[in-house]
Amino acid sequence: MTDQTQPAFNLLDEPWIPVRFPDGEVRDVSLTQAVLEADRITALAETSPPNLIALYRMLLALLHRALTAHHGPWKDADRARWYREGLPEAPIRAYLDQWREQFWLFHPETPFMQVSALTDAPETRDKLKPWTQVCLAGGSGNTPVVFDHAVDDAPSSISAALACRHLLGFLQFTPGGLVKSVRDSDKAGPLSNTAAVMALGGHLAETLLINLHPHGMSTVGDLPAWEQPQPGIAALRAASKLATGANDRYTRISRAVLFVPEDQQRCIRHVRFAAGLALEEDVKAPDPMACYRITKEGKAVRMSFFEGRAVWRELPALVPDPSGKFNQPAAVLSWATNLRDRTGQFDVPIPVLVAGLASDQAKLLRWRVERVDLPLPLLTDPDAATEVRARIREGEDLYFRLRGLCAEMISSAMPDPAHKDTKARARNILDNGPTAAVFFSSAERALPELMQRIAAGDIEAAYLHWISTLRLAAQGAWDATRSAVGDSPAALRAQARAFPKIQRLLRSLDQPETKTTREEVLP
Repeated sequence: MTDQTQPAFNLLDEPWIPVRFPDGEVRDVSLTQAVLEADRITALAETSPPNLIALYRMLLALLHRALTAHHGPWKDADRARWYREGLPEAPIRAYLDQWREQFWLFHPETPFMQVSALTDAPETRDKLKPWTQVCLAGGSGNTPVVFDHAVDDAPSSISAALACRHLLGFLQFTPGGLVKSVRDSDKAGPLSNTAAVMALGGHLAETLLINLHPHGMSTVGDLPAWEQPQPGIAALRAASKLATGANDRYTRISRAVLFVPEDQQRCIRHVRFAAGLALEEDVKAPDPMACYRITKEGKAVRMSFFEGRAVWRELPALVPDPSGKFNQPAAVLSWATNLRDRTGQFDVPIPVLVAGLASDQAKLLRWRVERVDLPLPLLTDPDAATEVRARIREGEDLYFRLRGLCAEMISSAMPDPAHKDTKARARNILDNGPTAAVFFSSAERALPELMQRIAAGDIEAAYLHWISTLRLAAQGAWDATRSAVGDSPAALRAQARAFPKIQRLLRSLDQPETKTTREEVLP
């Protein structure tokens, strides 16, 4: 274990970013190679969802600053030109050369995305934590996870490359809570408890340009962390501050971290850790990669991951809503549609990546990565978006009613079925059974055709196809629930009593389309 006395591991030269090439090969490349050869790279290949999104955001901030430094104010027409002709190499090289000294992962004064002041601060000078402190997949302190048997007093070591990726993901997705160093507690990272959304291009260069925030969105002082002065302890103690723009938000040092290198400065075992530059959220400037659902009370709630709930069920939050009553889609999706419009790609669906981490206060629950291909009209035509929103809500509403009938049937097969504890047990059995999985997996198979028909304007055919699918999904979910309950006399009597109600529910799908009475269905 050694403290840093000289620069080492420059991220512009060292391979540390995992990428996938067109032939399927996956290997680590340097930051310079990732940006300058982006048109020859299919996508980032990071397997951790928080790290993946954080890497994309870091690259977007870097590209934005490089283009702005060279071109000054630029517009969507410039972005479309770069999309057709490729990223301009000269501005990027000039920017990387200018800020080269800020990309040393180990540096006595300006370590990348870290706080050198922790070396001498009384609160952190002699207090080391295992590297798992900044790994959202690892366990430390009193929060061990099932498959992690690491002990804080004897942590393993990891490569500097992996440590840097974990750090970026941690800074973006860390939940708020106790820190007890410099400050007692700290606010959450920019993407805490968020299913972050990005549009994907055919290769990395296209992906970066599709999601690149407009020049006019950034203020003069909107700088990424490596262009800002190194924060001192006074800055860490200061009150939370609003982000100056996307560059600041994408690279905010939400916790103060300092790696302690070892093994010729190639590995990390310990870190110094403290409260960071707390981010104050502004409801008027939401995160560009976050989608919001509007509750009945008018409150905007970020889209996150709920248990096994598939992302396609959140489509109403992804598509535009001019009324603002139901949802607020991520800004990156509108930037993607603007670029597609300028480049004339009207018939090509937009692949949407949804990735991130769900948490409950300081408890990390789950992370996921999913992809949904959205026809362009769903993101540009308010009528098409409204139609999708209505169809998805129909499915949710049908499952809500089906779930009630199935829970009633399960409780009827149990002793004392009218007791509230029995009903609660029945709902718990239902939620851990096959009902939801069978229903929504059946519905999901029809989703691509539903979206294509709506995008093509064939609304009636889309509706009839979807209703037919929901009928089969409900029947399959009911059959799976009956099988799970068994064939005891009590179970058979409960099924017989529930059968007419299920039949009425299925027949109701044959009635003329009616507006759903549940504007919002929460998990």
